[in-house]
Amino acid sequence: MAVRDRVNPKTLEAAIAASQSYLLTQQDETGYWWAELESNVSITSEVVLLHKIWGTDRSRPLEKVETYLRSQQRDHGGWELYFDDGGEISVSVEAYMALKLLGVPMEDPAMVRARQFILEHGGISRTRVFTKLHLALIGCYEWRGIPSLPPWVMLLPEQFPFTIYEMSSWARGSTVPLLIVMDREPVYAVEAGFNLDELYVEGRHRAQFDLPLSNEWTDAFIYLDGLFKFAESTNLVPFREEGIRAAERWILERQEATGDWGGIIPAMLNSLLGLKALDYDVHDPIIERGMAALDAFALETEDQYWIQPCISPVWDTALVVRGLAESGLAPDHPALVKAGEWLLNKQILDYGDWSVKNPGGLPGGWAFEFDNRFYPDVDDTAVVVMALNEVQLPDEQAKDAAIARAVNWIATMQCRPGGWAAFDINNDQDWLNALPYGDLKAMIDPNTADVTARVLEMIGRCHQTTGKNSVDRALRYLRTEQEPEGCWFGRWGVNYIYGTSGVLAALALIDPQGWQSQIQQAAAWLVSCQNTDGGWGETCASYDNPKLKGQGPSTASQTAWAIMGLLSAGEATSVYAEAAIERGVNYLTTTQKMDGTWDEDYFTGTGFPGHFYLKYHLYQQHFPLTALGRYQAMLQQKS
Repeated sequence: MAVRDRVNPKTLEAAIAASQSYLLTQQDETGYWWAELESNVSITSEVVLLHKIWGTDRSRPLEKVETYLRSQQRDHGGWELYFDDGGEISVSVEAYMALKLLGVPMEDPAMVRARQFILEHGGISRTRVFTKLHLALIGCYEWRGIPSLPPWVMLLPEQFPFTIYEMSSWARGSTVPLLIVMDREPVYAVEAGFNLDELYVEGRHRAQFDLPLSNEWTDAFIYLDGLFKFAESTNLVPFREEGIRAAERWILERQEATGDWGGIIPAMLNSLLGLKALDYDVHDPIIERGMAALDAFALETEDQYWIQPCISPVWDTALVVRGLAESGLAPDHPALVKAGEWLLNKQILDYGDWSVKNPGGLPGGWAFEFDNRFYPDVDDTAVVVMALNEVQLPDEQAKDAAIARAVNWIATMQCRPGGWAAFDINNDQDWLNALPYGDLKAMIDPNTADVTARVLEMIGRCHQTTGKNSVDRALRYLRTEQEPEGCWFGRWGVNYIYGTSGVLAALALIDPQGWQSQIQQAAAWLVSCQNTDGGWGETCASYDNPKLKGQGPSTASQTAWAIMGLLSAGEATSVYAEAAIERGVNYLTTTQKMDGTWDEDYFTGTGFPGHFYLKYHLYQQHFPLTALGRYQAMLQQKS
């Protein structure tokens, strides 16, 4: 390797110091870190619609949404699902709808370009179910084209093969209120004569609203939907009102004191829509709290206003703590102590929805958000445990007790195949994704390689245990999940680089000797994916096209993941991919800005593979710091 490619120790030290300095300035005075969580514009568009329906639009600065939506429109006329994807039909239709609701005329050049893009991509008839549902609320789509959800599913006993708890937590929180909406089929007059007829390629009067058949076994659901619709039209739906009232109670019971539902915008929006369909008053305290919670997800500048899909302070804080600690900050540094104590106070000691299928588990997890007592998740909990393990708190006994509670809870959440899922246990009835309603293919929460790896890494780093049999089952599960190329799928981060890095970090700690060949194969795959600039990147399109595994423009976060994966592989095998690692480190140090930050346009977080992606604005800051810190530690250990 040429000398010029070697990492300059002083450059490395300066990069770490600059990154640490920047992150320390971003800490909230109460101890947490929290940055924007970005998605596509459909979230903001749906909030505009919600406020128009409730008549609360004039009490929010929605005029700034117009500027925001215009800034996000691309040259082709559409709006994107993720950065540089070429535009997406459903997102574009919802953005067009929002602009028109905000009073932008059809003749406006932005609307003309958007309309052309939408029509070229098939128009309203080609959009997803949730887009059509929002359009149906204002008479721009026919309710008969929306799949039915009979409210009596709320009354099914736990012993029944299917209940609402077989849906993923996010699908459940979004679907229960829609049982009410889709039963009532409301049409709200948001504006006299409002329509989107111009977005039907075939013309509104020629549009086919029947659910399409595919000549596969899943057509059985289409015929069943027809029976549901007939029962609705003839008022023969059994236990209809009982189901509606059960759904209403479920919504009310799960509202946080802060007004949130599930910590995610879809559940919050749909809950407010469900209560609107039941004629709740806008001044009802339940609605006012819900609207206030919605407002808390908003970001506002001088001329723009938009909504985040979720907020991530627990996740952000734990990952920043790990980055700062692993890059050399003292365990008792005041910033780390304050963050550790804040995290301790966020541990959830209430029983949530997870306990329905896991009645023997005791609470002890952490959630993603500020307030979400019903939905702690395994991934956040494992990361928080590792973060707490890095810091020295005034009350170490309280910290140790919190960690023990968390590890015990995680142990009870292990799924039948041996891995761990995010929010639930054994939430794996894949047939739910075949329902006409489930076109986002996100109806379940099965165990995944990345969450499983996180738990194993926690066990290895923190010298905790979920039991030997538990670990052996998890390792067997990971062995079955390794791809032929040597990589692992990343459910919650984009994509195979994320999954592979996480699994390597776990295997290096748990069973390096037993996994020598698999580790070396995974490391070789990572090296093969390195870009000519020294970085790594992977497009979100790899979820739809596996041929794109590990391919994409370099990003700071994905480069960091690859470096961490290769460092773990070296620890496990004593064979470091030195040239690749050094080129990756040089990429990070040369792309770092003077203020210690990195820029990153591409989305590297995953909501629903193939359908919803996220950009965590702190990912490009703390992951590179963690990677550089681990690299520096490796050099110090070798010297």
